[in-house]
Amino acid sequence: MTLISLTITDLLIAASLVLLVALLSWRLYLGSAKQLLIAATRSAIQLMLLGYVLHLRFESDSLPLIAALSLFMLSVAGYEVMARQKERFRGAWGYGIGAVSMFISAFSITLLTLLVIIQPDPWYKPQYAIPLLGMLLGNTMTGIAIGLDNLTRNARELRDQIEERLILGQTWSQAIGDIRKDALRSGLIPIINAMAAAGVVSLPGMMTGQILAGSPPYEAAKYQLMIMYLITAGTGFGSLAAVWLGSRHLFDARHRLRLERLKKR
Repeated sequence: MTLISLTITDLLIAASLVLLVALLSWRLYLGSAKQLLIAATRSAIQLMLLGYVLHLRFESDSLPLIAALSLFMLSVAGYEVMARQKERFRGAWGYGIGAVSMFISAFSITLLTLLVIIQPDPWYKPQYAIPLLGMLLGNTMTGIAIGLDNLTRNARELRDQIEERLILGQTWSQAIGDIRKDALRSGLIPIINAMAAAGVVSLPGMMTGQILAGSPPYEAAKYQLMIMYLITAGTGFGSLAAVWLGSRHLFDARHRLRLERLKKR
Protein backbone atom coordinates (compact mmCIF):
# COMPACT_ATOMS: atom_id res chain seq x y z
CA MET A 1 0.00 0.00 0.00
CA THR A 2 1.41 3.38 -1.06
CA LEU A 3 1.09 6.44 1.14
CA ILE A 4 -0.75 9.29 -0.63
CA SER A 5 1.12 12.55 -0.06
CA LEU A 6 -0.90 15.64 0.76
CA THR A 7 -0.35 18.92 -1.06
CA ILE A 8 -0.64 22.44 0.30
CA THR A 9 -3.98 22.71 -1.52
CA ASP A 10 -5.29 19.67 0.36
CA LEU A 11 -4.34 21.25 3.69
CA LEU A 12 -5.90 24.58 2.72
CA ILE A 13 -9.21 22.86 1.93
CA ALA A 14 -9.21 21.29 5.42
CA ALA A 15 -8.21 24.63 6.97
CA SER A 16 -11.09 26.38 5.19
CA LEU A 17 -13.53 24.23 7.17
CA VAL A 18 -11.98 25.48 10.42
CA LEU A 19 -12.29 29.02 9.09
CA LEU A 20 -15.97 28.38 8.41
CA VAL A 21 -16.50 27.22 12.02
CA ALA A 22 -14.73 30.36 13.26
CA LEU A 23 -16.98 32.49 11.06
CA LEU A 24 -20.09 30.82 12.48
CA SER A 25 -18.76 31.36 15.99
CA TRP A 26 -18.28 35.05 15.25
CA ARG A 27 -21.75 35.43 13.73
CA LEU A 28 -23.37 33.68 16.69
CA TYR A 29 -21.40 35.78 19.22
CA LEU A 30 -19.93 32.70 20.90
CA GLY A 31 -16.71 34.50 21.72
CA SER A 32 -14.48 31.64 20.61
CA ALA A 33 -13.64 32.64 17.02
CA LYS A 34 -10.33 34.28 17.95
CA GLN A 35 -9.28 31.36 20.15
CA LEU A 36 -10.19 28.90 17.40
CA LEU A 37 -8.12 30.74 14.78
CA ILE A 38 -5.15 31.13 17.12
CA ALA A 39 -5.28 27.44 18.04
CA ALA A 40 -5.50 26.41 14.38
CA THR A 41 -2.55 28.63 13.46
CA ARG A 42 -0.50 27.38 16.39
CA SER A 43 -1.20 23.75 15.54
CA ALA A 44 -0.10 24.31 11.92
CA ILE A 45 3.17 25.97 12.92
CA GLN A 46 3.91 23.51 15.72
CA LEU A 47 3.17 20.38 13.70
CA MET A 48 5.19 21.52 10.68
CA LEU A 49 8.14 22.37 12.93
CA LEU A 50 7.75 19.07 14.75
CA GLY A 51 7.71 17.17 11.47
CA TYR A 52 10.93 18.89 10.41
CA VAL A 53 12.63 18.29 13.77
CA LEU A 54 11.55 14.63 13.87
CA HIS A 55 12.84 14.16 10.33
CA LEU A 56 16.27 15.29 11.55
CA ARG A 57 16.06 13.28 14.78
CA PHE A 58 15.02 10.06 13.03
CA GLU A 59 18.30 10.21 11.16
CA SER A 60 20.22 10.44 14.42
CA ASP A 61 20.06 8.16 17.49
CA SER A 62 21.67 10.75 19.78
CA LEU A 63 20.38 10.19 23.33
CA PRO A 64 21.21 13.76 24.55
CA LEU A 65 19.23 15.29 21.68
CA ILE A 66 16.25 13.01 22.29
CA ALA A 67 16.40 13.78 26.03
CA ALA A 68 16.51 17.53 25.30
CA LEU A 69 13.48 17.30 23.00
CA SER A 70 11.62 15.22 25.60
CA LEU A 71 12.28 17.79 28.33
CA PHE A 72 11.16 20.58 26.02
CA MET A 73 7.90 18.71 25.36
CA LEU A 74 7.42 18.26 29.11
CA SER A 75 8.04 21.95 29.81
CA VAL A 76 5.45 23.02 27.22
CA ALA A 77 2.92 20.50 28.56
CA GLY A 78 3.47 21.82 32.09
CA TYR A 79 2.71 25.34 30.92
CA GLU A 80 -0.44 24.19 29.11
CA VAL A 81 -1.74 22.52 32.28
CA MET A 82 -1.28 25.78 34.18
CA ALA A 83 -2.83 27.87 31.41
CA ARG A 84 -6.01 25.77 31.28
CA GLN A 85 -6.95 26.40 34.90
CA LYS A 86 -9.29 29.22 35.84
CA GLU A 87 -7.75 29.26 39.31
CA ARG A 88 -4.12 28.27 39.50
CA PHE A 89 -1.63 28.05 42.34
CA ARG A 90 0.64 31.00 42.90
CA GLY A 91 4.37 30.85 42.32
CA ALA A 92 6.27 27.77 41.21
CA TRP A 93 3.45 25.49 42.38
CA GLY A 94 1.24 26.65 39.51
CA TYR A 95 3.66 25.21 36.99
CA GLY A 96 5.38 22.58 39.10
CA ILE A 97 2.38 20.43 40.05
CA GLY A 98 1.48 19.64 36.44
CA ALA A 99 5.08 19.23 35.27
CA VAL A 100 6.11 16.96 38.14
CA SER A 101 2.96 14.83 37.82
CA MET A 102 3.51 14.34 34.10
CA PHE A 103 7.17 13.52 34.66
CA ILE A 104 6.21 10.86 37.20
CA SER A 105 3.51 9.31 35.02
CA ALA A 106 4.24 9.91 31.32
CA PHE A 107 8.04 9.53 31.48
CA SER A 108 8.00 6.41 33.64
CA ILE A 109 5.38 4.68 31.48
CA THR A 110 7.22 5.64 28.28
CA LEU A 111 10.43 4.11 29.67
CA LEU A 112 8.57 0.97 30.72
CA THR A 113 7.07 0.63 27.25
CA LEU A 114 10.39 1.12 25.47
CA LEU A 115 12.40 -1.19 27.75
CA VAL A 116 9.88 -3.98 28.38
CA ILE A 117 7.13 -4.00 25.74
CA ILE A 118 8.40 -2.70 22.38
CA GLN A 119 12.17 -3.09 23.01
CA PRO A 120 13.57 -1.20 20.01
CA ASP A 121 17.32 -1.15 19.35
CA PRO A 122 18.54 1.17 20.74
CA TRP A 123 15.86 1.48 23.40
CA TYR A 124 15.62 5.27 22.88
CA LYS A 125 15.08 4.98 19.12
CA PRO A 126 13.33 8.28 18.26
CA GLN A 127 10.87 6.64 15.86
CA TYR A 128 9.24 5.05 18.91
CA ALA A 129 10.31 7.19 21.88
CA ILE A 130 9.12 10.61 20.68
CA PRO A 131 5.65 9.61 19.37
CA LEU A 132 4.97 7.50 22.47
CA LEU A 133 5.98 10.27 24.85
CA GLY A 134 4.01 12.82 22.83
CA MET A 135 0.79 10.80 22.98
CA LEU A 136 1.20 10.10 26.68
CA LEU A 137 2.01 13.72 27.53
CA GLY A 138 -0.89 15.08 25.45
CA ASN A 139 -3.52 12.87 27.04
CA THR A 140 -2.07 12.99 30.55
CA MET A 141 -1.94 16.78 30.27
CA THR A 142 -5.66 16.91 29.56
CA GLY A 143 -6.57 14.68 32.49
CA ILE A 144 -4.35 16.60 34.91
CA ALA A 145 -5.64 19.99 33.76
CA ILE A 146 -9.27 18.93 34.15
CA GLY A 147 -8.63 17.36 37.55
CA LEU A 148 -6.77 20.38 38.95
CA ASP A 149 -9.31 22.83 37.57
CA ASN A 150 -12.13 20.86 39.17
CA LEU A 151 -10.21 20.69 42.47
CA THR A 152 -9.44 24.40 42.80
CA ARG A 153 -12.85 25.54 41.55
CA ASN A 154 -14.78 23.33 43.97
CA ALA A 155 -12.46 24.20 46.86
CA ARG A 156 -13.38 27.85 46.32
CA GLU A 157 -17.10 27.20 45.91
CA LEU A 158 -17.35 24.78 48.85
CA ARG A 159 -15.10 26.71 51.20
CA ASP A 160 -17.69 26.86 53.99
CA GLN A 161 -18.25 23.11 53.87
CA ILE A 162 -14.52 22.40 54.08
CA GLU A 163 -14.02 24.75 57.03
CA GLU A 164 -17.01 23.26 58.85
CA ARG A 165 -15.42 19.84 58.58
CA LEU A 166 -12.12 21.22 59.87
CA ILE A 167 -13.91 22.79 62.86
CA LEU A 168 -15.48 19.39 63.63
CA GLY A 169 -11.99 17.92 63.94
CA GLN A 170 -11.40 16.37 60.54
CA THR A 171 -7.93 16.42 59.01
CA TRP A 172 -7.23 18.32 55.79
CA SER A 173 -7.41 15.05 53.84
CA GLN A 174 -10.82 14.16 55.26
CA ALA A 175 -12.19 17.67 54.83
CA ILE A 176 -11.41 17.79 51.11
CA GLY A 177 -11.84 14.08 50.45
CA ASP A 178 -15.09 14.28 48.47
CA ILE A 179 -13.83 17.18 46.36
CA ARG A 180 -10.63 15.28 45.64
CA LYS A 181 -12.57 12.21 44.51
CA ASP A 182 -14.72 14.32 42.16
CA ALA A 183 -11.59 15.93 40.72
CA LEU A 184 -10.02 12.54 40.05
CA ARG A 185 -13.18 11.24 38.41
CA SER A 186 -13.38 14.29 36.15
CA GLY A 187 -9.77 13.79 35.06
CA LEU A 188 -10.45 10.19 34.03
CA ILE A 189 -13.71 10.83 32.15
CA PRO A 190 -12.12 11.72 28.75
CA ILE A 191 -10.01 8.57 28.50
CA ILE A 192 -12.81 6.35 29.81
CA ASN A 193 -15.13 7.73 27.11
CA ALA A 194 -12.42 7.27 24.47
CA MET A 195 -11.91 3.61 25.41
CA ALA A 196 -15.63 2.91 25.51
CA ALA A 197 -16.15 4.36 22.03
CA ALA A 198 -13.00 2.96 20.39
CA GLY A 199 -13.73 0.72 17.44
CA VAL A 200 -17.51 1.23 17.65
CA VAL A 201 -18.22 4.95 17.56
CA SER A 202 -14.76 6.18 16.57
CA LEU A 203 -11.56 4.92 14.95
CA PRO A 204 -8.70 6.08 17.23
CA GLY A 205 -6.03 8.39 15.87
CA MET A 206 -2.98 6.12 16.05
CA MET A 207 -4.80 3.22 14.41
CA THR A 208 -6.08 5.51 11.67
CA GLY A 209 -2.60 6.90 11.03
CA GLN A 210 -1.02 3.47 10.81
CA ILE A 211 -3.68 2.17 8.43
CA LEU A 212 -3.28 5.25 6.21
CA ALA A 213 0.49 4.66 6.26
CA GLY A 214 0.00 1.09 5.02
CA SER A 215 0.21 -1.02 8.19
CA PRO A 216 -1.97 -4.15 8.41
CA PRO A 217 -5.21 -3.26 10.23
CA TYR A 218 -4.76 -6.02 12.81
CA GLU A 219 -1.27 -4.77 13.75
CA ALA A 220 -2.60 -1.22 13.88
CA ALA A 221 -5.36 -2.37 16.24
CA LYS A 222 -2.83 -4.01 18.57
CA TYR A 223 -0.69 -0.88 18.74
CA GLN A 224 -3.76 1.26 19.37
CA LEU A 225 -4.92 -1.03 22.16
CA MET A 226 -1.50 -0.85 23.79
CA ILE A 227 -1.44 2.93 23.52
CA MET A 228 -4.92 3.33 24.99
CA TYR A 229 -3.99 1.21 28.00
CA LEU A 230 -0.77 3.17 28.48
CA ILE A 231 -2.59 6.50 28.17
CA THR A 232 -5.16 5.35 30.72
CA ALA A 233 -2.42 4.40 33.16
CA GLY A 234 -0.56 7.66 32.56
CA THR A 235 -3.70 9.75 32.98
CA GLY A 236 -4.69 7.87 36.12
CA PHE A 237 -1.29 8.09 37.82
CA GLY A 238 -0.74 11.68 36.67
CA SER A 239 -4.17 12.87 37.82
CA LEU A 240 -3.75 11.09 41.15
CA ALA A 241 -0.37 12.74 41.77
CA ALA A 242 -1.52 16.21 40.65
CA VAL A 243 -4.78 16.21 42.60
CA TRP A 244 -3.08 14.92 45.76
CA LEU A 245 -0.28 17.50 45.53
CA GLY A 246 -2.79 20.25 44.77
CA SER A 247 -5.15 19.35 47.59
CA ARG A 248 -2.24 19.13 50.04
CA HIS A 249 -0.97 22.57 49.04
CA LEU A 250 -4.42 24.05 49.72
CA PHE A 251 -3.75 23.52 53.45
CA ASP A 252 -0.90 24.51 55.72
CA ALA A 253 0.85 22.40 58.35
CA ARG A 254 -1.88 23.28 60.89
CA HIS A 255 -4.65 21.98 58.57
CA ARG A 256 -5.97 25.46 57.74
CA LEU A 257 -7.51 26.08 54.31
CA ARG A 258 -5.32 28.56 52.41
CA LEU A 259 -7.25 29.74 49.37
CA GLU A 260 -4.98 32.78 49.10
CA ARG A 261 -2.50 30.38 47.50
CA LEU A 262 -4.76 30.44 44.44
CA LYS A 263 -5.10 33.22 41.90
CA LYS A 264 -7.61 33.66 39.12
CA ARG A 265 -6.43 33.66 35.54
